[in-house]
Amino acid sequence: MKILVVHNFYQQAGGEDVVFRAETALLRRHGHDVQTFAVSNDLIEQTPRLQVAAQTVWNARMARKVTALVREYGSQIVHFHNTFPLLSPAVYGGARAGGAAVVQTLHNFRLLCANALLLRDGQICEDCLGKLPLAAVQHSCYRGSRSASAVVAAMQTVHRAAGTYRTDVDAYIALTEFARDKFIAGGLPPERIAVKPNFLEEHPSPGTGDGGYALFVGRLSPEKGIETLLQAWAELGATIPLRIVGDGPLASQVAESARSLPGVGWLGRLDRAGVMKQMCGAALLVVPSICYEGGPLTMFEAWSVGLPVVGSDLGSMSTAIRSGENGLLFQAGNAGGLAAQVRWLWEHPEDRQRMRDGALRIFQDTYSPQRNYEQLIDIYRAVLKSKKFEMTS
Repeated sequence: MKILVVHNFYQQAGGEDVVFRAETALLRRHGHDVQTFAVSNDLIEQTPRLQVAAQTVWNARMARKVTALVREYGSQIVHFHNTFPLLSPAVYGGARAGGAAVVQTLHNFRLLCANALLLRDGQICEDCLGKLPLAAVQHSCYRGSRSASAVVAAMQTVHRAAGTYRTDVDAYIALTEFARDKFIAGGLPPERIAVKPNFLEEHPSPGTGDGGYALFVGRLSPEKGIETLLQAWAELGATIPLRIVGDGPLASQVAESARSLPGVGWLGRLDRAGVMKQMCGAALLVVPSICYEGGPLTMFEAWSVGLPVVGSDLGSMSTAIRSGENGLLFQAGNAGGLAAQVRWLWEHPEDRQRMRDGALRIFQDTYSPQRNYEQLIDIYRAVLKSKKFEMTS
């Protein structure tokens, strides 16, 4: 099978970049002819602002580039991970013009929401779901800028009107059933949305969990529930040590809490090996997000080493975390509820060990590379069959 995988890297690395590389490597290991094409948002600083805005809405040059690559490589499938903002949704039509089927993984809610989070002012917001994104402009939802929000809203509106999302993409991949339901509510055709979670390409052996600390790993930003996390540990005190790994706009607040709150330590940004080392020793992982997480890799990394997760009861986490089996849930934004669940899990080591075993089992059944490959190739085959392509492998 000949596949072209396309991705627009953000300036700050994230989970989408990891998935792009991991799925590409996975397909190659299984013998598929895989080519890649990627651009980086680092180019934005070298490009006039008006040009970036126009390309965000419709980048005809990139559409032609994708057409040429499909023809050069003989690609049967073009799998997109991120097209925002330098590629634009126009590249879907470019892939189809070259004769390829189009697959798009829905890593976030950008097709439905200007800031891709369905979140505004610390609260879940669905004001633009299935509607013209006027509220996004009114509330400056993208980067706090009305003009920048207008560009994203224009991109969404133009491509909805042109039918790009409904006709130029043969299959969408949602990471969870919850996300699939949201995209259907937003207007995507249900028959074209498959569900396939993310996975881990490789992971260490199961951890021991005997390090005597709880762990948070992620971007230090409001939507990740940092305020809730710190409020919970103001209540828990030094009884349960907390290690925080990550960086972001709330780094100064986290640093201050590490100085003032007993038991709280900030380790800054760590590479993946450093993160996994921390996970192997942790008693539990905390994921206190106040937004709809798509399919956080941090959670899957935790389960891969048998680390139970205490997470918010929002979005995908509300179903991925099976309470009492691989972790516990608490009401998003409720610091007291988070503290109570952490304290209970900390004080019940036998139940914690049972959840460690459950986390490992669920990871192998759902998030392993082999399971993910089987799901991905089934999606590709269905698309090729529907378009009557000849399979070469």
